[in-house]
Amino acid sequence: MRKILFSFPGQGSQYPGMLDGIANRDFYEDLCVRTLNKSLDELTTEDALQHNANVQAALLICGVSWANDFIQKGLKPSFTAGLSIGAFPAAVIAGALPIQTALKMVYRRGTLMQEAYPTGYGLTAVVGLTLGTVEQICTDTGCFIANYNAEDQIVIAGSDENMSNASAAALKAGAVKCVRIKITVPSHCELLNGAANALAEEFFEVELSRPRITYISCSTGRAIFDPAKLKEDLLFNMCRRTQWHEAMVSVFQRGCNVAIEMPPGETLTGLTKKAFLESLCVSAQTMGVEEIFDQLEFMQ
Repeated sequence: MRKILFSFPGQGSQYPGMLDGIANRDFYEDLCVRTLNKSLDELTTEDALQHNANVQAALLICGVSWANDFIQKGLKPSFTAGLSIGAFPAAVIAGALPIQTALKMVYRRGTLMQEAYPTGYGLTAVVGLTLGTVEQICTDTGCFIANYNAEDQIVIAGSDENMSNASAAALKAGAVKCVRIKITVPSHCELLNGAANALAEEFFEVELSRPRITYISCSTGRAIFDPAKLKEDLLFNMCRRTQWHEAMVSVFQRGCNVAIEMPPGETLTGLTKKAFLESLCVSAQTMGVEEIFDQLEFMQ
């Protein structure tokens, strides 16, 4: 039996004009104007994408529009999962969160994150070292583990100076490379506790529904069905380590054998392959919709 995961990327995958040509564009244009008083084009200029709030709103709309287009064409997922901000479109597609509420939440989320750390902080991906080695480097340099993406890809958070020192130490320890990510805040660590608490206070009264599609948390690596726990997962994921590898192992063990990453980007596809073994993992950013359907037809 075919079980499909829709995955949604986090920040770093954005690019100018990323919402050009999305399906049902008029609906999302109207939603964006009514909710944020901005057009889709105003969210995705090169200058606009320097601001976290615009990036996160654009990623939400992009992921939801693509996923809904797949669903309308007859491809329904059994699971949804998203990295960081990607958790919000995952919750929308799972049927737990209305998109207008999600848009308000992610725009405010991005604003709070940038206000907390306007400059001098961010994330760096370390490739080729084990988690234990990177944890020791973080302890020595004042950085934090942010994302456990795969057994050999770990993202650290911290100040520019501390991350520079950590990168030098990682390369000395045998890392293949250290890459600064296009994110200007130290996400997924205790440095964002204050911003997460502020978001939780502002959206305390928001009510979610029980997901109709299994929602996989990338903070815990497990499925969440209880609406209150799912809301808490969304509100606080900015200050909690992401466990993408554990989440993908969990989905694979539940019988999932197809993973489709929604645009923009293809990073999650490569990471998911490391947990999905012989299963089909594709990015809708790089493989056309018709080709994806052909691949799925071939599997049957």
